[in-house]
Amino acid sequence: MTGGLRRAFGAALLAGALAVLGAAPAHADGYRYWSFWERSGQEWTYATQGPSVARPDDGDTLGFRFAVSQDSSQAAKPRGAAGFGAICADTPAKGGSKRVALVVDFGTAADAPDGRTPPPARTACARVGTDASASEALAAVAKPLRYNSAALLCAIDGYPKSGCGEQVADGGKKTPAPSGSDKAEATDKADKDDGGGGPSAGLIGGIAAVVALGAAAWWQARRRRG
Repeated sequence: MTGGLRRAFGAALLAGALAVLGAAPAHADGYRYWSFWERSGQEWTYATQGPSVARPDDGDTLGFRFAVSQDSSQAAKPRGAAGFGAICADTPAKGGSKRVALVVDFGTAADAPDGRTPPPARTACARVGTDASASEALAAVAKPLRYNSAALLCAIDGYPKSGCGEQVADGGKKTPAPSGSDKAEATDKADKDDGGGGPSAGLIGGIAAVVALGAAAWWQARRRRG
C-alpha cells in the first residue's frame, strides 16, 4: 500500500473510531437493592445463591447490605467485625435446630431512597430448623420482610418502605425500575449493555462503520491513482 493509500485508510479508521466513541451510551450508576453475603473467617463473599435457596449450616454467618451497586464485583459489603462467636455467644446449641449469625447493614444516607435516614446496622442470632433457608433465618429476627413478584428481597425490618431494585441514574436520581423490579433481570441487561455478555449492537455497528469507511477510502485512493 502506497503512502497516499495508507494515509487515506488511517484517516478513515480514525473517523470511524471517533464516531464509535462519540456514540457510546451513558449508563446509570447502578441499582438500589439488598445484597446477600456469606462470611468465611474475616472475609465477606457475595453469595452465589439467593437467600430463599441458600441453606446455611449451624455456625454460619450471613450478611445483608442495602446500597447502590452496579454489580456483585463492586457491591458494598456489610460493615462490622462481629462473627458467629460474638453474635451467637448467648444462644447455646440445641438439638433439632441450628444457629445462624446475621449482620444486617441498612447502608448510608447516600444510598437511602428519597433522603431517608437508614436505621443503624444490627446483628442477631437466629435459631431455626435444621433445613431452614437463609430467608427463613432472616425472617426469624428481622421481620417484616418485603418481596416483589419476582421473589426479590425488597425490604428488611420494613426498610425501605417502598421501592425495589430501582435503577439510580447519574446524580443519584431514580429512574423507573425494570419490569417486575427484578434485580437479576436488570443486572443481566446492564451486563449486555456494557458488553459483559458479548459485543453490544452499537459496538458491532461501529466496527462495521470503521471497516466500511476504510474500504471506501482505499477504493477512492486507488481510483485516483488509476
